[in-house]
Parts: sequence; C-alpha cells; structure tokens
Amino acid sequence: MTVQDTGRAERAAVQQIDIYTDTRNVLANARRSALRRNLQDWFVVDVDAHHVESVSWKEIVTYIEDPVIRDNAIRYQADRIGAPPFGLNGDLGLRYQSVGGRIPHQDDLREAVEQTDVHRDVTLTRRAMDSLGVDNMVVFPTPMLFLGMHPQTDMEVWLGRAYNRWMADKLLSADDRIKTFVFLPFNTPKEAEKVVEEFGRNKGVIGYCVTSTRYKPVHHNEYMRLYSMIEEQGKPLAFHAGYHWQDPSLATINRFLGMHALGFVWCNMVHMTNWILNGMPERFPRLKTIWVESGLAWLPFLMQRLDDQYLMRPSEAPQLKRMPSEYMNTNCFYTTQPMEATHPKALQCTLEMIKAETQLMFSSDWPHFDFDLPQEIVDLPFLSEQAKRNILGLNAARLFNLDPTPVKKLV
Repeated sequence: MTVQDTGRAERAAVQQIDIYTDTRNVLANARRSALRRNLQDWFVVDVDAHHVESVSWKEIVTYIEDPVIRDNAIRYQADRIGAPPFGLNGDLGLRYQSVGGRIPHQDDLREAVEQTDVHRDVTLTRRAMDSLGVDNMVVFPTPMLFLGMHPQTDMEVWLGRAYNRWMADKLLSADDRIKTFVFLPFNTPKEAEKVVEEFGRNKGVIGYCVTSTRYKPVHHNEYMRLYSMIEEQGKPLAFHAGYHWQDPSLATINRFLGMHALGFVWCNMVHMTNWILNGMPERFPRLKTIWVESGLAWLPFLMQRLDDQYLMRPSEAPQLKRMPSEYMNTNCFYTTQPMEATHPKALQCTLEMIKAETQLMFSSDWPHFDFDLPQEIVDLPFLSEQAKRNILGLNAARLFNLDPTPVKKLV
C-alpha cells in the first residue's frame, strides 16, 4: 500500500459527522465512557443544553399572539428559502461556530427521526440525554439568545412568548425529563412580569432566563417587581451568556477565538457586578441566580477585584452587609461549561473559591462545538466523590426541587 493509499484509508476510518448524523453516533464514545465510569448509578442533570429552534421556526411563529405579526411571519416563512428566520437577529459570530464547516453538527440538526408520537426535538433531546448519561436536561434556544439586542423590542416580546408557548406545548408536556428556564423579554419589564404570571407554574419550568447579551441594567428599579415575583415562586433566575461583535468594547477583536473567549465572560461579568454592588442579594435574599455558559475562570478575578475595591469605597455599596465574594459564593450558582481545565491548580483554586461543592452545577452545552461531558467532573482528582455527585446532579436537585433518583437509559 502506498503512502497515498494509507492516507485515504485513515481518512475513511475517521467518523464523518454532518448535520444529518444521528446524535447517538456522534456521542457513541461519550456513552461508552459514561458506562465505564458507572454513571448509570449517578443522578446527573445537564443545566445547559441547546436545540436549534430555527429548524422548527415555521411551527413556532404560528404561536405568535398578534394576528398581524403572526400572518406576516407565516407568509415570510412559507415564501422564503434559507436564513434568517422571521424576526431573528443573528450575530456574525454564529457563522464561525462550526469552524469553517469542520464541526457542522451544531449548525442545523437534521438527523432522521422516525417517531411521530412526539415532537422531533423530544426525540433528539432523549437521544442526547441517554448518550451523555443525563437524567434531566435543561433545554435553551440558540439564535434566540441574541434577541436582547433586537432593534425592535416588541419582537423580543412576540417571539419570546411564542417560543415559550411552543416549548410548553411540544416539549415540556411530552417528557418529564426535559426542563427549561422560561425566556423573559427582559427589555420590556411589564411583559416579563406577564410571562412569570402565565408560565411559572407550567410543567417542566424550573426557572427563568435572561439572555445576557443586552444593555439593560439589571439593578434598575423597573425590575424590582419582577424579581419579587420570581422570588415568591421560589424559582431561580438564570443569566445565559453570549457575545455581540458589535459591542463597542469588543469590536476591535479580529478573531472569533478572541470574541468567544471574552464575549461570553464580559456580559455576565458586567451584570454580576451590578447585581452584587447594588445589593440585589440583600433586597431579594431568597432569589437565587445562575450564571450560565460563561465558564469559571473569571470568578476568582471578579471576587478579588470587587472585594479589594469595596474595602476602599464601602459607602458606594451601602446595602451590602458582607464582602462581594461572599454573596458570589452563597447566593449565586454557576454552570460548569466551558470549564477551563488547562491549569489544574488554578481550576482547583477556582472551585474552592466559588464553593463548588454546593454552588456549581454540571452543564454540557450540547450540541455546540465546545460541549463537555459529565465524566470531566468525575475525573477531577481533587474533588471528593460527594462533591462530584453534588456538582453532577444533587445541587440541581436541591435548587430545582427534583427527585434525585437516576432514571437514565444508559445502554
């Protein structure tokens, strides 16, 4: 065999993955790895996974309540071929997620689904849960995460409400293992309050989601009634990070690598700073926040920076009764993805500072290019088994009031 023939054979042996590849095939190695670690006996909650809601956009727009907007959306979807779907404001960075087409599965999940008794997204979510070794999966949208920057604030309301109604009707009603944080049209506080009133008691709703890519100050007085309503329900408020290449402070970055590294951190760092220094944990002591998909490496920096500055200027944060870092590791929860593990000692220090044993929850971020597996927590040598079990599922069970009995079908 020539060198050229050997190269062709090696390439043929590599698993070819595209938007039509079955989830179970993509995650075959993950499933085998989970079985080797006996994850079938662990209760595991994935607090941040995604579906590509634009695949179902023709269905979702039929749930728009305004009849004129609904008719426009239906006609637009019927006559138009390709992107963008009606009303969505995509970000330039989305085009880079698949790394020039080398990691295409996250772009458009079009794998074959034979089942007709449930929505195809239910089937795809079940495939992911049972391949990753997950008992419950929290499903977030994907392109909708940029709606906070939409120039038409009403569009966030119309599409957000339509998505919530569709999610409750098609996914949450079909499988108790699927959970969600209800999308809040945060740029319009009164409409966000209506969402809490309408969807808060729905099956599968375990909290509320603010998409963090937006400029609205989280400490503004117009949000106080909203926070009070959520606190009264006993549900948490999640800030799901993203990026915005048109942000003036980030517009100079010329590589998506840099945008992805900083953007997901920057938006949550700003919101967290405002949340803590304006005394939200004191005003709403029973309202827990979750900071999603911004990694963990920024947290020690922010803890140290805010503590240092607060000690020099405490009069500017008069509502605080403790150090900022103390609120960050007691009132706040975090999700693991993407867990920066290239410096193990730094990671160990980070998990100690945020009190990971009680405040950290596993997330995969499936099906995005940088998704993580539960066994990455299992394999951390400096965590006790109890800490690993807490992070993988028991912290989520406590926060979301879930039954911690494993029900996964890891076969």
